[in-house]
Amino acid sequence: MGYGFQVEVWGDYALFTRPELKVEKVSYDCMTPSAARGILEAVFWKPAIKYQITQITVINPIQFTNIRRNEVKDVISANNVRSAMKGGNTPLYISTSNSIAQRASTILRDVRYVISAHFTLTDKAQNEDTPEKFYNMILRRLRKGQNFHTPYLGCREFPANVRLIEHDEAAPQSTLEGTQDLGLMLYDMDYTDEGRVQATYFRARMIDGVIDLRNCEVLR
Repeated sequence: MGYGFQVEVWGDYALFTRPELKVEKVSYDCMTPSAARGILEAVFWKPAIKYQITQITVINPIQFTNIRRNEVKDVISANNVRSAMKGGNTPLYISTSNSIAQRASTILRDVRYVISAHFTLTDKAQNEDTPEKFYNMILRRLRKGQNFHTPYLGCREFPANVRLIEHDEAAPQSTLEGTQDLGLMLYDMDYTDEGRVQATYFRARMIDGVIDLRNCEVLR
């Protein structure tokens, strides 16, 4: 049995990066299921539970803006690490003053979503673990505003505000109308194959601001 709940998430800016675009970052039109799961895991994460996102409702109109950001373009070489482990004098640092690159990003602004989700127990759950136990822990942390780390909207520089929508409270309604095909969107990352991480996608279809994920076809 899945224990369901809803949260409202909002922020000034968001960037849900399209993986097919490399240097210049461009956001999807709305939050991805993996980003929604990441926000819930920022509030409460345990190996014994797994979140399932059932619905994402886009409350505010979709608005894009362009910014330029300073980014570090280099990574530490694996060869340098191996050399240092063998006693070499190879420096293990990145000089940000020499590795800065200014890149453009197309991001979302003034975003607000309602995430509908539930969770199930995994095979890592112990005998004393029950759905009721974790459900109450999740609700308590949401009500108190407690997080394991700051929830963010796609990128860490865009923090998210999160609040629980109580069962006796009407959830905010979308301002969007009509049907919109958003194309292929990142669904989540599949870690089931040890040593190999695989991205999965789905055909995102938004009806009156609502993306229903309960029966979507996941593509690999």
